[in-house]
Amino acid sequence: MGRREELLDQVTDHVLEHGLIGLTLRPLAAAIGTSDRMLIYHFGSRDALVSAVVVRASERAMACIEALPAAPSVRSAVNRLWDAYGEAPLDSCLDVYVQAAATGLFGSEPYLSEARASNARWAAALRDYFVRSGATPRRVARVVTLVDSALYGFHLDLATDCPDELARGVDDLARAAQALA
Repeated sequence: MGRREELLDQVTDHVLEHGLIGLTLRPLAAAIGTSDRMLIYHFGSRDALVSAVVVRASERAMACIEALPAAPSVRSAVNRLWDAYGEAPLDSCLDVYVQAAATGLFGSEPYLSEARASNARWAAALRDYFVRSGATPRRVARVVTLVDSALYGFHLDLATDCPDELARGVDDLARAAQALA
């Protein structure tokens, strides 16, 4: 692994722990034991570094989905996916994506192209997971659209601190996804 990849992993680990919002190069560099000049040398700019971090966090999130074993039904697959959303490292990876979206990073380059490509890879990972769990290939895209959008919403709704209500909502979603599959 080259130095750029090592730095990217260190920065990604830092961002997964501390978040993306308010990230500045000097404190980041100090936290991972390098200099801001080295980060610029390897990534070209703060924007390019942040873009690479969002991509790396998305890759890690997709690896989590790919590692999920097949569920016996689409309903149980949705519930298992929701459980995975609440566990490390997927929870932090999703938070980075949400933070990037919330700060408007995806509206312009270099983030827009990377976000679109990452979203396509994420949807493919979810499609594979749901097909492994019994969704029909011709209907799986609809299941992914419904489940992905809803689970992101539920993930953001954790601030309401009503876990039982969220669990009921996720299971209602799981029932709908099963019917759609």
